[in-house]
Amino acid sequence: MPEEALLIINPCSALETLLTQGEWRLSRARSLSVAEEKLRHGDFPLVLVAIDPLQNETLRALIAQHPNRLWIGLVDRELLACEKLRSLLAACFHDFHTFPLDAARLCHSLGHALGMARLIDERQRPKLPAKLRLIQGNSEAIIQLREQITRLQHSRLPVLVTGPSGTGKELVARELHYGTFGEEGPFVAVNCGAMPHQLIQSELFGHVKGAFTGAQAHKIGKIEAADGGTLFLDEVGELPLEDQVTLLRFLQEQCIEMVGSHVSRSVDVRVVAATNIDVEQAVAQGRFREDLYYRLNVVRLRTPALRDRRDDVQLLANEILAEVRGSRPLTFSHQARQAMQAYGWPGNVRELRNRVQRAAVMCAGPLIEAQDLELANADSLLFDGSLKAVREAAERQALERTLARFPDRLEEVARQLAISRATLYRLLDKHNLL
Repeated sequence: MPEEALLIINPCSALETLLTQGEWRLSRARSLSVAEEKLRHGDFPLVLVAIDPLQNETLRALIAQHPNRLWIGLVDRELLACEKLRSLLAACFHDFHTFPLDAARLCHSLGHALGMARLIDERQRPKLPAKLRLIQGNSEAIIQLREQITRLQHSRLPVLVTGPSGTGKELVARELHYGTFGEEGPFVAVNCGAMPHQLIQSELFGHVKGAFTGAQAHKIGKIEAADGGTLFLDEVGELPLEDQVTLLRFLQEQCIEMVGSHVSRSVDVRVVAATNIDVEQAVAQGRFREDLYYRLNVVRLRTPALRDRRDDVQLLANEILAEVRGSRPLTFSHQARQAMQAYGWPGNVRELRNRVQRAAVMCAGPLIEAQDLELANADSLLFDGSLKAVREAAERQALERTLARFPDRLEEVARQLAISRATLYRLLDKHNLL
């Protein structure tokens, strides 16, 4: 008899009769909430679920929380005409069967899935640490991104990750790292936009004692600290031109020279860079070296804006809420879910996280409403008799639409709205869009 138990969600008597005649150790969950509890505490490599189409989004969220299980769906044949159900099956399920069940085919499918689950478990166990938060989502854009990351697991080519702010570029870098090095190699992140210009050389390459005023001890740099692992250069587009030259030299020679020293040392580092600027435009304008661009852009990955993966909004919101609600029985109201789905999310996943975290703390009851997320429908403000409310709703809508057109280009946003940069920052802060 297999050691692994089989979890059945929404079991029917015919299915139970069929499986109890075999060699499966069954565990039953009469609802998705019970299944969530069992999956959190039990070891179930396989999950068999009779799909209720009214629970599609809740089921997506549950599957996303347990990506290392293999899921097999059971559906009524006529429901396959539903496009959303077909999308769910294609994105989330290892296999599916239709009622009435074919006993031989189902048993063969379960046996094959169990073998696959064991292989997946063996491959992933040494690679993915428990603390790693996987990229969540089942949209086409995220599925494609995951496939690209998987193909790069056995490569050490430099990777350039581009995309708007708040879309998870560092998370992509970490998955690339753990896929290649596991927990054995170091992952060193450097925020190129946050380092003072006069300290960049020292931070990247290290310095010897006495190299400059204040250098009271020998200090290794970020690149040397990443030896045998991954160097993540975040906001690489913000690196000054003179410092781009020394970074280019390192990428060409794979050698470093500490500030104040004339001794070179070779290092073995996989470089992943990220930026939210239009790099090609920066090269054309002379703000970013073309030769450095080609050194970093050997493989290009793009993180999609949240507005381009709306199918993932509910799933991500559920995941974030599960992290922050603690023991409170919180959930989103129907109006809150509608508001989240309709919103443009100029701040992307980072903004979604901030809004859900704040709402989980500030809401009064067990339901998070649209106003708790500060996403109450602007149209409803037109009926409260307040000219100020109408003006602020229009103001916010104009900001959101322009930010969506020109993500991460605040100067262009200000120009389009015919306001100064200072006024733009004040309005973004006022409407919590920073």
